[in-house]
Amino acid sequence: MTASTFFENYHIGLSLMTWVGIIGMTLLGRKFGPMVPAIGRANAINQEAFNKKMQREIYAANQKLNRKWGLLDQVLIFLLIIPFCVTLESQPLWEMVLDIFIILMFYDFFYYLTHRFLFHNGGFLGGPLMWVHAVHHQQKNPCRQDSSYIHPLEVAIGLGLFAGSILVLSLILGEFHVVTIILSWTLFSEINLHNHDLWEEQRFPWKYLSYMSKMHHNHHARFTGGNFATISLLYDWLFGTYDRGDGYKKLKQDQAQQKAT
Repeated sequence: MTASTFFENYHIGLSLMTWVGIIGMTLLGRKFGPMVPAIGRANAINQEAFNKKMQREIYAANQKLNRKWGLLDQVLIFLLIIPFCVTLESQPLWEMVLDIFIILMFYDFFYYLTHRFLFHNGGFLGGPLMWVHAVHHQQKNPCRQDSSYIHPLEVAIGLGLFAGSILVLSLILGEFHVVTIILSWTLFSEINLHNHDLWEEQRFPWKYLSYMSKMHHNHHARFTGGNFATISLLYDWLFGTYDRGDGYKKLKQDQAQQKAT
């Protein structure tokens, strides 16, 4: 690739526009989301749990560290990867929706493999990463903000895997519209946050959100559990690692026995 070709394909302005759009979507969600009663109640429950955890020095230090490293990771991604993946050329709505679905499910497949075989099953490469991931699993009954209670290396792996998925798919399918990346990234972030939610609403239309949160809490309940995917449970269902609650039930039983003794 010549220098002229490089700069023709390096859309830094569009990348920064995408980043600003993601930040804007996130801020709008935080401002207007709690106006929905069910979301407002969930936010209050999770914020209360988070405030209690932040009183522990080691917990607060981890959250502060990951805010710093997460920002650095995003700066690198939006300077070095996303500029090669975005366009403002007009695209039909159906194509954007399809691209969002493909990005999320492509990423989720490789996250499933990473999470299952490197973060949980050990081996030559996975051994050290198990200890990295064990930081996150210190939270047996996580709240929303525990999505970011992880080792800084895992922050880089997670964000890098998502950005890498966008890059690989852009080489195969062509550049994605700025709006496609904004919505894909926002959904990626919000789904990961919601998976850790303490969620009590069971009524329609919130029942599925309750189920997704419960399934991820099953994963946290024991390090040897299943539910390794993060966007959906499709790959766990396909590959036989769907944990419907045995791990969570065992945790509750153990806690009850400890209280009894």
